[in-house]
Amino acid sequence: MSAYLWWGGMPLYFKLLADVPPLQVLAHRVVWSVVFLAVVIALQKRGGEVRAALRDRRVLLMLVGSTLSVAVNWYVFIWAVSNDHVMQAALGYYINPLIVALMGVVFLREKLRPAQVVAVLLPAVGVTNMAVGTGVVPWASLALAVSFGLYGLIRKQAPVKPVPGLLVETLLLLPLSLGVMLYPVATVTTSNAYDPTTIVFLGLSGVVTALPLIWFAAAAGRLRFVTLGMLQYIAPTGQFLLAVLLYNEPFTRTHAILFAFIWSAVALYTFDSVRAYQQRPKTVTP
Repeated sequence: MSAYLWWGGMPLYFKLLADVPPLQVLAHRVVWSVVFLAVVIALQKRGGEVRAALRDRRVLLMLVGSTLSVAVNWYVFIWAVSNDHVMQAALGYYINPLIVALMGVVFLREKLRPAQVVAVLLPAVGVTNMAVGTGVVPWASLALAVSFGLYGLIRKQAPVKPVPGLLVETLLLLPLSLGVMLYPVATVTTSNAYDPTTIVFLGLSGVVTALPLIWFAAAAGRLRFVTLGMLQYIAPTGQFLLAVLLYNEPFTRTHAILFAFIWSAVALYTFDSVRAYQQRPKTVTP
């Protein structure tokens, strides 16, 4: 809940960095996340877990996959917010829980009930209608949905604790991120240097990035993959409200039809999941 509420309000933060190129913001997110997580690991005296993950070839390979997934997700989200496409970001995270459910079936052999199958198919109809009606495929939305679905899938199966695993992920991105971050320092002039406020917000991006991912990774190891998908509706709702009410992004008839399919899928999936939970056999403990 904490992770998804945080992500729901994330556009507010990255709108403050809209004048910074998205790749620069991504590099700062990685570098300052490493700093923040290294402090957390040192305080918890868990350096041994980080070293063990780096030495285990299987774990490291899995974390390389999750690293690539989350890097794509971070970049696309920053690009969408910076270019006034918060609506597309919201759409991506509305689709993501249904992508997650599909991945749970394909990769984890989790079962979907008939109503859940319909819920997974409805967004595909809505996206197809939008693509045919406007000639535009919401690639940013699809990239966000798939990349974060893959991230959750890999982290659910990776035998590494949330904080050490996240530190390894950001460490894998650190060399390239340092190069991207430091390049403007060598070429920048006084006239176009970042102002102090921007520098502060870039520095805080590590905390803003790491905290919800720690919470999410902790939840991914404890919950069914399908349950994770259901809870994620919180984040895109916050982003959608920001896009429409605060940033005045266009909400056309085509958008309305698309979101009608998405919200119908969300309602059907949620209703079916709650009903199935209520009908579970009750266990009696002595």
